[in-house]
Amino acid sequence: GSIPPLATVYHFVYALYSRKFDKIYIGRSSNIKARLKSHYYFSSKGFTSKFRPWKLIFLERCDTVSHSIVREKQLKSANGRAYIRSIILQKDS
Repeated sequence: GSIPPLATVYHFVYALYSRKFDKIYIGRSSNIKARLKSHYYFSSKGFTSKFRPWKLIFLERCDTVSHSIVREKQLKSANGRAYIRSIILQKDS
């Protein structure tokens, strides 16, 4: 038989928003479901554990880990954070 293709691994860049504390968290992961569960429920230390509840407000798929790193840095810049804030304002209106 033929060899099945390897599973494609995607990398994700995401932004979470805590309305209660007006905080934004920007991160990246290749296992987005597990990472979000960690932010929402399981982690007991670190930034995201202090400002729950979180809502996923931005998710972007990247084809390579290097692209996800570049994109995460862009979103963490002043312009990137302003872009995320504009998404929050659009969702609130």
